[in-house]
Amino acid sequence: MTIISEQRRGGFLGVVERSWRKSGYEITSVNSSPRFPAIYAKSPDGFGIRLSIGGQGQAFFEVATPCVDKSTVADPTAETDGPNYAGGPIPRPDVHDDFWSATSPLP
Repeated sequence: MTIISEQRRGGFLGVVERSWRKSGYEITSVNSSPRFPAIYAKSPDGFGIRLSIGGQGQAFFEVATPCVDKSTVADPTAETDGPNYAGGPIPRPDVHDDFWSATSPLP
């Protein structure tokens, strides 16, 4: 829910990209759009991963699994630590961070 300013989006994606590479992920594509940037990767075990920045600086992590057999999975038993938006609209980011939400260029 943290607002990531246009000036900090490239830096945010850069931090994630370095972490993914260090973990053995293959970077498969980068969208360097200043407004809606994204980075795409593949994990060592075949998961497709995308980090994209959407409207008003909202970060989205998405994961696609490799082929798997369908199995039954129990519903979670733990309560969420924050708001649970399951089944409803996802609100726009509303948390200001002194670093990630700043509009000044990175030093």
